[in-house]
Amino acid sequence: MTAIQETRREWLAGVVQRRGSVVVLALVVVISSVAFDSFATVDNARNIAMQASFLSIVALGMTFVILSGGIDLSVGSVYALGGVLAALGVQSGSVVGLLLPLVVCGGIGLLNGVLVAYGRLAPFIVTLATLLGARGLLLAITNEGATTRVMPRDAVLTKIGQGTVLGIGYPVFIAVVLFVIGVIVLQRTKFGHSVLAIGGSGEAAKLMGLPVARRTVWLYTGSGLLAGLAGALAAAYYASGVTIVGVGLELDAIAAVVIGGTLLTGGAGTVGGTAAGVLLLCVIQNVINQIGTLSSYYQSVVSGAFLAIVVAIQAYLSRAHLGRG
Repeated sequence: MTAIQETRREWLAGVVQRRGSVVVLALVVVISSVAFDSFATVDNARNIAMQASFLSIVALGMTFVILSGGIDLSVGSVYALGGVLAALGVQSGSVVGLLLPLVVCGGIGLLNGVLVAYGRLAPFIVTLATLLGARGLLLAITNEGATTRVMPRDAVLTKIGQGTVLGIGYPVFIAVVLFVIGVIVLQRTKFGHSVLAIGGSGEAAKLMGLPVARRTVWLYTGSGLLAGLAGALAAAYYASGVTIVGVGLELDAIAAVVIGGTLLTGGAGTVGGTAAGVLLLCVIQNVINQIGTLSSYYQSVVSGAFLAIVVAIQAYLSRAHLGRG
């Protein structure tokens, strides 16, 4: 193989790694549109977009954490806690209903970041502990799940969760704006470039003079804030703080990020890829519902299979991209 052929192979491997999820998403959409009459409808597209909006906000925070070489297992519990706190706080006004989950959930993220960055503890262990802690706090607030707080229909926060423009829910627009900001931050700012550098090699980033510990704290705090925001919006959409939501959401977020082309080892990935990964998971869930004879639990089976296949492919493509395959 010539040097030019090798270079082209490496380039192609890199492109497939970053953009493969978009191609797969397009294929699934086309096939589903042909197979199911009710799939390619405006109402169904709006439904997919709304369901994807909550997961996408959580996955956005997860993207930056994984890009830095970390992991955040607490987001599912933090998401559920954010919803309950929003329903609790909105009784005193919509401002309190929004700020309360952001402050508490952001605080949990801050705790994760401090323990990982300055305590030098493994992100897996730290966020697993806060996963359990957030879920425990949630159960304490709701009398072990016996109390469900209903949000007033006329509250501003509830109207934000349930409001629409041209039939598209406000949470969808919020998610899109956040992703646009995420793209700009990752691609156009020193902060984004430093995140990629940290994920590539934390020690090298320190030698370059980058504030690795400070960046890590910010990343985990942002992940907690976004999970809390997503939970608050979901509670506003359903007009109640449901205690059983968010179970396994962290795995869906991780799956979406990895399926979108971000390496679990950090240092490479895109925000746009995560958006494609989220949409792919939500489209699969929708297709399973279209079939009708399959339980929604099959979505977890499909997600797990996708994740296993993608990780294996990514490992191969990474070697090929580096010229080792």
